[in-house]
Amino acid sequence: MKNFDPVSTTPGGSFDVAGKEAELVELRELASAPDLWNDQDRAREVTQKLARYEGIIERVAVLTGRIDDATVLLELATEEADTATANEVAGEVSTLDGELSLLERESLFFGEYDDRPAILSVHAGAGGVDAQDWAEMLLRMYVRYLERTPFKIEIDEIQPGDEAGIKSATLTIKGDHAYGSFEGERGVHRLVRISPFDSAARRHTSFAGVDVIPEVDATDVEINQEDLRIDTYRSQGAGGQHVNTSDSAVRITHLPTGVVVACQNERSQLQNKNRAMQLLAARLAERARQDRLDEIDSIRGEQTEAAWGRQIRSYVMQPYQMVKDLRTDLEVGNINGVLDGDIDQFIDSYLHWRRANIAE
Repeated sequence: MKNFDPVSTTPGGSFDVAGKEAELVELRELASAPDLWNDQDRAREVTQKLARYEGIIERVAVLTGRIDDATVLLELATEEADTATANEVAGEVSTLDGELSLLERESLFFGEYDDRPAILSVHAGAGGVDAQDWAEMLLRMYVRYLERTPFKIEIDEIQPGDEAGIKSATLTIKGDHAYGSFEGERGVHRLVRISPFDSAARRHTSFAGVDVIPEVDATDVEINQEDLRIDTYRSQGAGGQHVNTSDSAVRITHLPTGVVVACQNERSQLQNKNRAMQLLAARLAERARQDRLDEIDSIRGEQTEAAWGRQIRSYVMQPYQMVKDLRTDLEVGNINGVLDGDIDQFIDSYLHWRRANIAE
């Protein structure tokens, strides 16, 4: 039977029940506040987290009791050489093992920001039009995956490519453990294939960069309006059903840092500006957090150029078919399935890899 420690707080794969119980007090206070539903997104976040924590604590308590009962029953069966009871315990242990495996996934989400919404950006790297096409393929992969999950997706901005594909795209993912689930996608993704844009049908290598940051409340980050340059422009491409031909899209540049964000998917220029400010707050918060942790070189440094030697995952279509994560060594031969959104195994393998490395 698996080792099951419901009170350990070590990020090696157990449940901080005591911590969750303490947080439940605060969540219940928030959930009972009369003005909670004035902000519906915040209200949904609070109530969903409250329900999830209550469910986890109840499941842990029930499983702990069943494990204790099985242990006592096994001891009695051993003392009395009762084969029938021992077989009954074996069946219960098998059932418990399966239920613990399902619950174990919850222990993979221990990061400070794992419960936050995720802001995922894709941008074309080295490789010209092939890279822009590859960036669009990656965006489609994520959208196809998200369409089959409970996650909710908002496409904030898409910048079309010059001839094909996209130069960049930004989307926001909301749901349980959104940032924790997609954090592992941050890095450079490399594609090897016969280029459809090469009349000689030669094999090309293309790169696209993926960045993932947690969303934060705009009010949590102090932004000086004098540090901003705000430009409006006409929405382009398939940004969503509300994109129109007026100058409603908004691009904001934070002059001191050079951070640029854009939004074109909302109904009005004001809504796009408000959403762009949220994206800017998240990026500035991430920048400050990485500065505090002194991890700029190891995390953001890898994002400076989408090119050779910096990739986290390779997608090879020619001369063989294979997708390989270079951190976890997970290999999948069905590249078409992966590009069609079958990336659960890569997300899970990264979460296990992250837990193992932090535990070390």
